[in-house]
Amino acid sequence: MTSKSKAIKSINPNAEYSITDGVIEWLNDTAEISDADIQAKIVELDTAEANAITEKENLKSSAKAKLIAGEALTEEEANTIVL
Repeated sequence: MTSKSKAIKSINPNAEYSITDGVIEWLNDTAEISDADIQAKIVELDTAEANAITEKENLKSSAKAKLIAGEALTEEEANTIVL
């Protein structure tokens, strides 16, 4: 799961803040980011990560099936099995 810090930095890489017991204190005139926006970014980043994992697993499965069938792999499929 994505942290609040990672979400904040994804929204504003220059944000200055501290988080204590889940409470965000915005520092040095950093524009406040709403909790709703932070939560939405967490969901977005978590979804992107889950999709990337699924895509990689699908490529591995496709590569395995092609190897078993003696078919040529795409470069992307080959990259999933090369150490």
